[in-house]
Amino acid sequence: MPAPINRLKYRLAAGETLHGCWLGMADPYAAEMAATCGFDWLLIDGEHAPNDLRSTVAQLAVIEPSPSLPVVRLRDDDPARIKQMLDAGAQSLLIPMIESAEQAAACVRATRYPPEGIRGVGSSLARASRFSAVPDYLATANGQICLILQIESRAGLAALDDILALDGIDCVFIGPADLAADMGHLGNAAHPEVREAVMDAIRRIARSGKAAGVLSTEDPFLSECKAAGARFVGVGIDVLMFVEAMRARARHFTA
Repeated sequence: MPAPINRLKYRLAAGETLHGCWLGMADPYAAEMAATCGFDWLLIDGEHAPNDLRSTVAQLAVIEPSPSLPVVRLRDDDPARIKQMLDAGAQSLLIPMIESAEQAAACVRATRYPPEGIRGVGSSLARASRFSAVPDYLATANGQICLILQIESRAGLAALDDILALDGIDCVFIGPADLAADMGHLGNAAHPEVREAVMDAIRRIARSGKAAGVLSTEDPFLSECKAAGARFVGVGIDVLMFVEAMRARARHFTA
């Protein structure tokens, strides 16, 4: 029995455009509710949300039976954390703040077993192998990893072509908010200079044959991104959806 098929990886490779939602509530009950909503993918945020390994595993467990495909964003590119999250059963990882081809190549190596990489061998006790119930896991796991690298700085954009030339990367994701901050427009991702940089990056990623990704809550901007070639498209954030609905309801009765 091989490692589970990573449907996100194969759907992106087939050229599909997939729409998803960020999960920042750090709660499996909320994740389970989100998994009933019909998004193509759901991303468990380990960078800006209060998630740890156990809360992430709990959310993976409730999302996996649903049609929505789970993705985990790590807080950084630490190989030890990458290894731990893969052993925990995540097959699709988004790694933030990539700024060089060397850093990107190290991320690829961290997600692969030798000889392609440096992932440690501990699958016999790991959730990823269904606790040794997948006998061919070691031989097949590399081919089912979906690696998404996040570019969100001027240095990352400068290295983009070199990053795109690497094998083992399925998607390159542009982060408009941090890019805006790095470009001197903190809090203004809609600045024309930022928008043009995002669109140029998406076009370059799309031309490379890799999937381009982006996140926004502004529908017109998302339409522009998709027209430029974005196919891994974040369209919402659960925390914002929750508080916006709650605040609107409160205003209706208290304003």
